[in-house]
Amino acid sequence: MASPKCLILAFVIALSFSSLDISFAARNLLQLPTNIPSVPNLPKPTLPPMPSIPNLPQPTLPTSLPPLPSLPTTMPKLTLPPLPSTTLPQPTLPTLPSTQPSLPNQPTIPTVPQVTLPPFPSIPSLPKIPSTIPSISFLSPPPAGN
Repeated sequence: MASPKCLILAFVIALSFSSLDISFAARNLLQLPTNIPSVPNLPKPTLPPMPSIPNLPQPTLPTSLPPLPSLPTTMPKLTLPPLPSTTLPQPTLPTLPSTQPSLPNQPTIPTVPQVTLPPFPSIPSLPKIPSTIPSISFLSPPPAGN
């Protein structure tokens, strides 16, 4: 079975060849001389008359309908038998023990010696960080002129 791409390609090629023939035929028709002889008038045949449709007998419809049956005005009462009264047996729960079993002895965790770090060496005096921001003159607003 051909793949769809090959099928489409074959269709496009066939269409292009057919359009070449059509364009050549159209050019030939356009180049024909315009004095084409006229078609002679042919005699019109006479057709036989159409057969007539016979009149069929029309059915007669009754003029009155029979009356509808009347519906009963009372409905019968349905009585259901009473349900049997049965008591289901109650399940008995097992009794729980009053004392709980003792847990097994837990292993003791060994004590770990405390690690002490040596003291930090003393740092020579560091320069003090300024706590105020110095003012920069070119960032200040210009004086107000009165």
